[in-house]
Amino acid sequence: MAEIADPGFTLTAYGQGEYFELAYSHGMKFLLDGSADRLWATYVPPLTLDDVSIYFRGPVLGFVLGRRGVSSLHASAVCVGGHAIALCGVSEAGKSTTAAALALRGVPVLSEDIAALKVENGRFQIEPGYPRICLWPDSAQALLGAGAALPRMAPGWEKCYLPLDGKMADFEPERKPLGAVYVLAPRAAEANAPRIEEVSVREALLDLVQNTYMNWLLDRNQRAAEFDLLSRLVVQVPVRRIVPHVDPARIGALCDLIVGDAERLSPARDSRAFVSGR
Repeated sequence: MAEIADPGFTLTAYGQGEYFELAYSHGMKFLLDGSADRLWATYVPPLTLDDVSIYFRGPVLGFVLGRRGVSSLHASAVCVGGHAIALCGVSEAGKSTTAAALALRGVPVLSEDIAALKVENGRFQIEPGYPRICLWPDSAQALLGAGAALPRMAPGWEKCYLPLDGKMADFEPERKPLGAVYVLAPRAAEANAPRIEEVSVREALLDLVQNTYMNWLLDRNQRAAEFDLLSRLVVQVPVRRIVPHVDPARIGALCDLIVGDAERLSPARDSRAFVSGR
C-alpha cells in the first residue's frame, strides 16, 4: 500500500507489482499491469465514460507515466520562442488560469497540469499533452467576461474547459526543449506584484521536488531516480519563483512578465546549445 494523500483514493499492489489497482471511493477503479502497458477501468452509475476519461487524463496518467519511468512536473506548459515554459505549483496555485490567459494572448499551450519530462541528447524536453485547459467557472469568467460559456468537462462537473482548437487558443502538438521553469508562489497584495524572484540551485531543487506530479505514489527507487533527474534539471534549466498579485485583473501584467522574462532568457539557452524539438 502506498502513502495516500487523498482519503478517497486507495492504491493496492498485487503480487510483486504484477498489477496495481487505483480505486476511488465513489466507485471508479483502474487496474494497471506491472509494465504499464494495459489499463482496465470499471465504474458504476451515475458515473460515465466521460468521468473515466477525466481521471485517466489526470492522476491515472500521472501514475502510468511514473511506472514507465517518466517524471512529470505538476505544471502547465506553454511555448515561447520555440521553447517550453513550465508554470509549476501546487493545486490551485494558478497554473491552468495563467496558461489559459497566455493562450488567449496567442501563446500556444503544450500541456496542462502534467508536464512530462523527456531527456533527449542530454537536454530536457516537455512532451505535449491534451488540447484543452480545465478551468473553474470563476476563472473562466475572469478571463473571458461574465457571459463566458465554455463547455463543461463532463455532465455533473462544475469545471469547464478552454478548447485548444485554434479558435480561441492554440495547441502545440510537438515536444519542445525546456527553456525555463516558473514556480508559482502564493498570491500577494504588494505593489510590486506580480514579480519574478531568482532562487538558488538548492531552493530550485527543493521547489521542484515538492512539485512533481503524483510524487506521493513513488517508491524509494523511483524517488531516488526522480531526485537525480531534478538535480540535473536545475543546473541546466533556469528556475524562477513568480509571485502573482491577488487581484485577478493583474493577470495581463503577469502574462507580460512571464513572456518578457522567457524571451530574455533565450540568448542564455542558445549559448548552452539548446535545440528545437521539431
